[in-house]
Amino acid sequence: MKNSNKTLVIKDLKEKSVLVSREFNAPLEKVWRSYTESELLEQWWAPQPWKAETKTMDFSVGGYWLYAMVSPENEKHWGRMDYTAIRPHESFEIKDSFCNEEVNVNTSLPVSTGSIVFTQTNNGTLVEFKMIYSSEEEIKTIIEMGFEQGIIACLEQLEKLFQENKI
Repeated sequence: MKNSNKTLVIKDLKEKSVLVSREFNAPLEKVWRSYTESELLEQWWAPQPWKAETKTMDFSVGGYWLYAMVSPENEKHWGRMDYTAIRPHESFEIKDSFCNEEVNVNTSLPVSTGSIVFTQTNNGTLVEFKMIYSSEEEIKTIIEMGFEQGIIACLEQLEKLFQENKI
């Protein structure tokens, strides 16, 4: 699915899914590392002027990434990404949730499951990030929280890091 290096976000309310697709002008190895190493995730995962801050990360099946989205005023919103399956340099599956610093999931906010698939292309690497929610209302909540604008901004930041050879 060629998208001229623009982020494509497709919301399917019937399927209760959101697909985020983006091709990067970077080799598969670099793109994979940018999604699986906390030091690299922290450089692009939060839309500026926010930043991502890792508390702990264990990129293995059964492990998770505990991180905070930190505002310029040091306000922190915690997230947890559990790794449920990993196929190195091909894909990984996750459970994504909001939580507190002690890793307790906030059940009043949407929880999703999904996969991130990496495909080498003629121009670089295609990443397809598909998340499944339990209801249409959860998708609507995520969209109202600014997910679409946030993920587009984050992926633009990642592309810039590749262009500047910082990853």
